Formats: sequence, C-alpha cells, structure tokens
Amino acid sequence: MRSLWTMGMAAILAIPLAFTAPSASAAVPPDISLTAVKAHLTQFQSIATANGGNRAHGRPGYLASANYVRNLLNGAGFTTTLQSFTYNGATGYNVIADWPGGDPNDILMVGAHLDSVAAGPGINDNGTGSAAILETALEVSRQSLAPTKHLRFAWWGAEELGLRGSQYYVNNLPASERAKIKGYYNFDMVGSPNPGYFVYDGDNSDGVGSGPGPAGSAQLEATLQAYFTSIGVATRGTDFDGRSDYGPFIAVGIPAGGTFTGAEGIKSSAQATLWGGTAGQAFDPCYHRACDTITNVSDTALNRNSDAIAYAVWTTATAVAPTVVWQDTFETATGWTTNPSATDTATSGLWERGDPEATTSSGAKQLGTTVSGSNDLVTGRLAGAAAGDYDVDGGTTSVRSPAVTLPSTGTLRLAFSWYLAHGSNASNADFLRVKVVGSTTTTQVFQQLGAASNRNGAWGTANVDVSAFAGQSVRILIEAGDASGASLVEAGVDDVKLTRQ
Repeated sequence: MRSLWTMGMAAILAIPLAFTAPSASAAVPPDISLTAVKAHLTQFQSIATANGGNRAHGRPGYLASANYVRNLLNGAGFTTTLQSFTYNGATGYNVIADWPGGDPNDILMVGAHLDSVAAGPGINDNGTGSAAILETALEVSRQSLAPTKHLRFAWWGAEELGLRGSQYYVNNLPASERAKIKGYYNFDMVGSPNPGYFVYDGDNSDGVGSGPGPAGSAQLEATLQAYFTSIGVATRGTDFDGRSDYGPFIAVGIPAGGTFTGAEGIKSSAQATLWGGTAGQAFDPCYHRACDTITNVSDTALNRNSDAIAYAVWTTATAVAPTVVWQDTFETATGWTTNPSATDTATSGLWERGDPEATTSSGAKQLGTTVSGSNDLVTGRLAGAAAGDYDVDGGTTSVRSPAVTLPSTGTLRLAFSWYLAHGSNASNADFLRVKVVGSTTTTQVFQQLGAASNRNGAWGTANVDVSAFAGQSVRILIEAGDASGASLVEAGVDDVKLTRQ
C-alpha cells in the first residue's frame, strides 16, 4: 500500500448499520487453510531473500513472484495472462487469471498487489493479500466451483509506485469490456501485526472523505460485513482514499469493496478496546521497512481475512440475480403521501417529489443532482436566497409510499440511495429514518443521525433485509427531523427498490 494512511475520527467511531449479505446459491464458502496461505508467504519471503531482499517493480524478485503465482494457477486450470507494462524504464507485470465458466457479461474480479517496496520483502504489504486470494483461487479449482458470474483474479504490479499495474489494466480495457466487470474486491494488507478490521465504506455510511463507491459497492461491503458479524468480529469503515488498486476501478464506475487491517496509522485506545492489540502503536510498525518479513504477520487477522475473502467470492460469484418486486425512481408520481399520519411538525423543508435545486453552506447541503433521472424525494426542493430558506425546520416531516404486496417466500431486500446533510449546529437529535409499515408491525430499517459537525451532502446507498414482512402488504415510511433548534438539515432519497432473491 502506497503513501500515508489517515482516518478521520468519524470513520473510526461511527457504528455502521448491520446490513445482511445477499443470499447465494447452495455452494458453501470454504474454510481457507491458514497453513496453506502462510506457505505462500514463505515462498514470497524466500524469493525476496534470494533476490536482494525485495520483490519490487522491475527487480528480479517481482518477476519470480509473478511466475510463482502464475505457475500454480496454470496447474489449477485457470487461463492466465502475464500482462507487461513499462514504468520508470522498467518492465512490470500483472498476473490475470480467469476461471472457466460463468456469465462472460457479468464478471467479478478479485485483486491484490504483488509488489513490495524496494526497502524490504513486503510480506504483510502485500504478500498477505496476494497469498490469501491465491489460496482462495486454488480452492475454487479444488471444489470445481461453478459460479453464475465469471470469476477473474488479478495480482497487480507497481502498486507501490502509484497503482501503475492496475491503472494500466483498466486503461487498456475497451469500454465494452469494462462494462462487463460488475464488481471488484481488493485486498491490501490483511495480516497486520497490530490489526484493525476495516471494510471499505461502499455505502458512505461514515459520511467522511470521498463519498460512496459506484452503485453496487454497498452490496460488496455488506457481504464482507456479514461474514465478520457471523464470527463476532466488529468492523469499521475505511474510506476510498485512492491508496490501493480499487482506485482505477471506481474511477470508471466499477463497484468495489475489500478489507484492510491497517498500515502506519496509530491504533487508538478505542480501537484497542474493540479489537485488542496495543494502543498508541502502528497497525503495522514495519510498514514499508526491511522488517516486513514473515514474522510481521498476525495469524489471527490473516486467517479471518482469508476466510472473509472466500466468503465474499463464493457468496457474490454464485448469487442469482434478484427479481424486482417494486421500484420507484420518482420520475413520475406513483402515489407517495406526505404527512400520512397527520403528525408532522416541521414548518419548512417538507418532503416532496421534484427536481432539486442545489444549496451550499460550508460545502454542499441540498444536492442538485439525483442518482437517476431528474427527480428525487427531497426535503424542500427549492434553494432560496440562503441555504437555510427551505431546509427542514421545526420538527419532523414524513412521506409514505403506496402499498406494495410482498411475495410470501424468498429473501426480500429493500435498497435505496440517500443523503443527510447538516451544519455544525446540528446534533444527534436530527435524523433521516426509513421504516417498513406492515399489516401488524412497523420496523425501523435504517437510521442516520446528525452530529455537532458539518456533514456535506453525498449520495450513499443502503440495502436491508425485509424478509420478516414476507406475504404482507407494506408501505415504506421515510422521515427527516430537525430537533436541534436552528440547525441546518437537508435530506434526499432516490431509486427505491424491493427485490426477491
């Protein structure tokens, strides 16, 4: 992983919503052998030791690492390509491996960078990610996995010099081939010795940094979160800050996700309480140093992340496309009702369907752009002379969908795009909430609270399991509230969809 790593306190302390992973076919994700993954790390260490102590771009240790990976994949039945490129006058290589079968127009890619820095062998950074996805690929072969998606693995060169290998790959794909890649999982540093458990924030639930990933990133995030939830390990979000090989993919609109156990950033006391380890020390004290050797790895973190990778691959690659039960993009009126219970108290900024006007106050607040089309649901679509002229004031505003009859079987999911923006005069009494109103019960399925800090508007996505309402006639209730006096609060919702798996 390249350059300096930082994380805002909001991302560290925010508690993400508990999303449920998409359902999959009957293929059961395997338990990846830690012994096998570490055997690959031992090989990477031996290669570095025999080649000047590193596996860096343009050095013999890198090409030996690429050949080691490629030879194993060739023997396992993958179709491999050693893609060459030139950077800084030296030849670099990407190893691309395709597993036969699956829909060629629906590709899931899994990648990790294979190069080290020149200073050391790069065993945690990023032998761990490379070894974990290699053993996952070999397990695909052992189990003769028959995914519904076409499965492609990649080991990138020259990441440490600025994502050169992955950028070359994406740049040289025709637009028609890029469009076939429906998701990209990236695994960079998954065995840090003082580990954290970070998952890329595809849905922007943390509300910091660069915003959400391309549409579909939330589902990749949710799948990884579901695995860690299943083993009782809490995760926290990490921003798409452009430091690893997901960067070229999200730049062209390809959904991305992945895990990360920390680099040179310092573990806080709160993180040490959450995950164990040592507060006040780096997640990886040997980051980009000669001591990043085979001893610089947490077996526990590596084992957990290797199994998370396999879970993500099996779950995502074998999933059957869901059936749309109902959806609304708000381009036409479909019967949403404002203030349906006649209990709203807001005096301005009431929910309405329309073409929103942008407002700015210490950054974007009401977004003038929608997720699709020209209309969305927005709290007071006009801008006014000042940013606070049509924001939510005085309490709560609500809007409710028409009735939708859900199927009685299958996994049912509610997905939507959203944002909540507010000024630094807000508090956690301000909110955006989504509820499902059934025949007998009402359940809150989403909540984003305000805070006493500036939060700019940025579209995020949510995807929640609503199978508890199977067979019922339901309505979707959306609420926004300003309960902090004069706080500036804006909210929007777009592209609401109910699906059945």
